[in-house]
Amino acid sequence: MTVNITMVIVLAGLYTVGFYLLMQRSLMRVILGIVILGHGANLFLQVAGGPPGEPAFVGSAVIQAMVDPLPQALALTAIVITFALTTFLLALAYRSWALLGHDEVQDDVEDRRIREAAERDEDSDDSDTEPSEAVAGFEAPEASEEVPR
Repeated sequence: MTVNITMVIVLAGLYTVGFYLLMQRSLMRVILGIVILGHGANLFLQVAGGPPGEPAFVGSAVIQAMVDPLPQALALTAIVITFALTTFLLALAYRSWALLGHDEVQDDVEDRRIREAAERDEDSDDSDTEPSEAVAGFEAPEASEEVPR
């Protein structure tokens, strides 16, 4: 099987643009990245299927001239999955726009607090003195207190 260099370049471009958009903070760019990655996956499956041939019906063509139907079935499945994921992400982006007024993905407050506490602990491990509660950043909740979420 020969490699079509044009398709390799197109696939590399689709995957590059798709992953670049996927790493952005805007939900619309993430959605476009998912759609472009879906198109890249479909094109990859069609290229992997090989050159066109006769339909895969037994008795209608010579077996060596038949095309493999599996990549076509996988491409149809990939189309359905991409469509379902796109509609879910569009609903998520609309809900985010309706609630927040923008579509930018923000850091989770709890994740930020845990990261800052870990950085403070790391800094305090580097020093020879014992860390105080003020340096630690927060006090441990009492057993009867409810931790806010």
